[in-house]
Amino acid sequence: MRRVELLGHAARDYPNAIRARAASVRARAVPAGYGAGEKRPVVVIPGVYETWHFLRAAADLLSELGHPIHVMPALRYNTQPIPTTAARVAAEIAALDLHDVAIVAHSKGGLIGKHLMARDDPDGRVDRLVAVATPFAGSQMARWMPGRTLRAFLPADPVIRSLAAERALNARITSIYPRFDPHIPEGSRLEGARNIEIASIGHFGVLLEPDTLAAIAEAVER
Repeated sequence: MRRVELLGHAARDYPNAIRARAASVRARAVPAGYGAGEKRPVVVIPGVYETWHFLRAAADLLSELGHPIHVMPALRYNTQPIPTTAARVAAEIAALDLHDVAIVAHSKGGLIGKHLMARDDPDGRVDRLVAVATPFAGSQMARWMPGRTLRAFLPADPVIRSLAAERALNARITSIYPRFDPHIPEGSRLEGARNIEIASIGHFGVLLEPDTLAAIAEAVER
């Protein structure tokens, strides 16, 4: 696909990101009911420059199903390096004494989740990762992005390459992704993982698709 087409798809998808950002301003507080529930605990990790509100639809659904939800607001806009954030989330999981955790993540959040499972979870507190639109093999789009924060997604980045080599973990990952993602032209299919393609286009809009929400819930509860 030509670069101009990629940019066109991305431009059409950005209103979904803008709406999620606006929601984070209107409803900044974490819902009181998120901590309740007797089922598997869920830790929510958003993508880069995102708050947990980007995954609000999934978090609300899982809360209604009886899962205690932990959204990690201290991550703010998730701009720190993947290893730094993974260690921080792991420390919070340990501080909360959570076990049998399901991480539900978007984009960069899936890389953080995989890093945590591979390097930062010696007690085996995390059981599974449900990742939506995650660049497990990096993204060629990063070469056109300014700044270290986004260029960290280059396929040749050492962290991206080292995580791609952690293939044994893939059996514990469900990767959910749109039919086409302009931010990740390579796609999010992950060898050895449970891969679910959603019939939509867009890196952000896929988070609101009913099929995506159903797939997230099923993957957390299975």
